[in-house]
Amino acid sequence: MLDVCLLGTAGMMPLPDRWLTSMMARYNGTSLIIDCGEGTQIAMKEVGWSPKPVDVLLITHFHADHISGLPGLLLTMGNAEKKSPLTIVGPKGIKRVCESLRVVAPEIPFEIEYIELSEHDVELELRGFMIHAFRVKHNVPCYGYSISIPRAGKFDVEKAKSANIPLKCWNLLQKGNTVSVDGLTYTPDMVMGPPRKGIKVTYCTDSRPVDAIWQAAKGSDLFICEGMYGEPEKKVKARQFKHMTFYEAAELGKKADVDEMWLTHFSPSLVAPKRYMKDVNEIFSKVSLGFDGRMKTIDFIDE
Repeated sequence: MLDVCLLGTAGMMPLPDRWLTSMMARYNGTSLIIDCGEGTQIAMKEVGWSPKPVDVLLITHFHADHISGLPGLLLTMGNAEKKSPLTIVGPKGIKRVCESLRVVAPEIPFEIEYIELSEHDVELELRGFMIHAFRVKHNVPCYGYSISIPRAGKFDVEKAKSANIPLKCWNLLQKGNTVSVDGLTYTPDMVMGPPRKGIKVTYCTDSRPVDAIWQAAKGSDLFICEGMYGEPEKKVKARQFKHMTFYEAAELGKKADVDEMWLTHFSPSLVAPKRYMKDVNEIFSKVSLGFDGRMKTIDFIDE
């Protein structure tokens, strides 16, 4: 299962009731964070999640509300006695930007590895997470991310028996290993059924609505998407600053046909977002408002 938490839902600046936009996911003893604006480590503490197992940090783009919390987050990880390496992924220049911010956090007890993105679509495998980075449309280079947990097919006992595969090989084959015994080689496909449905979460902020977003979100159990403005009259402003309205985001969720959708990255001027949700849900009934600390556990489902 995958645990997901919205650490913050504010855009541009932290507010008394909203931390800056950030998401955290936990799977199989490791954690992943997308974006780390100012105060991210405090938001994490408020929900009771530990910074120690955070092994992957994905940065969408280099605006302060998405990365300025990095020094504090790194120091908090260090104070939690983190020793394992941290991989930071982001647009081209991520190493230069992060190392500049680290001037005020030079001493940490773990190594940092950087992966710089330059292509429009990049596939990565990090700490058990399958990550699809896709380019979106903001006024600086910006990426959305789909996080997937694949699931192997079921072990087929009858296939193993009919192929006369020794019992001692079964466990290794089930774990995806190729095994050689007495001059014979056995491969996982000889005993495993087709892959089963895994888990997928897609996260996107700071973009105009583009096809790349809903195409990447297809098949998602949860789609977290920017909804900068709820006021219909602010569509012009959204176009000007390369952001989205609630209604544009809902259209993307509808096209992607996701199981569930949360809005996030709210404008500081957005005071009562609930008032706009009736019209939003007429576009896509499965969209709801994100809020700081909102959590969801997504389990594997047998079809």
